[in-house]
Amino acid sequence: MKKSALIWTGALSVLSLSTLSFSMCKPGGAKAETVQTAGEEKAGVKSDTDAVKPSLPPLDTALFHAMLNRNANGDSSGKWPVKGAYPLPGAILPFKRVVSYYGNFYSKKMGVLGEYPEDVVIEKLGNEVKKWKAADTAVDVIPAIHYIALTAQGSPGDDGKYRLRMPAAHIERAINMANKMNAIVFLDIQVALSTLEEEVPKLEKWLKLPNVHFGIDPEFSMKTGKKPGSVIGTFDAADINWTSNYLAKLVKTYNLPPKILVVHRFTQAMVTNYKNIKLQPEVQVVMDMDGWGHQARKFNTYKQFVYKEPVQFTGFKIFYKNDLREANSHVLQPAEVLKLKPQPIYIQYQ
Repeated sequence: MKKSALIWTGALSVLSLSTLSFSMCKPGGAKAETVQTAGEEKAGVKSDTDAVKPSLPPLDTALFHAMLNRNANGDSSGKWPVKGAYPLPGAILPFKRVVSYYGNFYSKKMGVLGEYPEDVVIEKLGNEVKKWKAADTAVDVIPAIHYIALTAQGSPGDDGKYRLRMPAAHIERAINMANKMNAIVFLDIQVALSTLEEEVPKLEKWLKLPNVHFGIDPEFSMKTGKKPGSVIGTFDAADINWTSNYLAKLVKTYNLPPKILVVHRFTQAMVTNYKNIKLQPEVQVVMDMDGWGHQARKFNTYKQFVYKEPVQFTGFKIFYKNDLREANSHVLQPAEVLKLKPQPIYIQYQ
């Protein structure tokens, strides 16, 4: 790894600690978990979160190829666009760019969602969507609420797994907020010392909804058993494939449009064996450049760890505050990010 990348990794460790700063002693504490209402799925009783089977038009394959090639932004390396099977009808990517606001309702330090009242979040996100539409008029833009539904913690909790499941009311709040602005939703998890196999099924009630997608954060996957924030974690292709298979099964079972799976990344070791990540029609995988800092550093991270190891689609995170922490840095504007090859199709603001 280049020296600059090593410096970048160290800088991100500082951010890792800040994301763990809110206490587990919030309402519900470590016992605040997403659980189904008793009898909710018994005797055919439907809840307000039951999936509605959409009627989807067939995939426009010619447009799909045209948009993929456009998204590659003139890359001549042969890496982009990535070749793979056609997605199922109703696929969002590459037809639309997703612009999301990220965070957790318990913490002002983890992103916009916890920092501002709902009406302010909706207004600010709407303004960002307009900026991206103006910067690239050939691609439609849709807003998204990206909510951290499972947070890594600085304290071990009752079971020693250093993670806190958000209450169902908070997840419903994120979904309702998105509905107010015709946005999609991402539920994101930081498994800490837990596992994807344990945590993902607890969110199935919401993941089976057509407008709810998913994100996983390798930074807080502590496979070595160390405390979250002390080192940067990792996911292997096998972990990503397990998650993709789980989402694909939901898509098939409930006749849903493809799910988007966002995988955050800012170091080499955060994602291992990328060539073994399997693509399938039911899931669209986004490798999201998750680093903060000076714009040159962010672009280098994108080129080193996202561009050079192509999976399917790419994303780019912009920090309103942390991107200003280094001298001569600024918050990147859409036109600057769109110069990248490939152009990020998923944009996240924190």
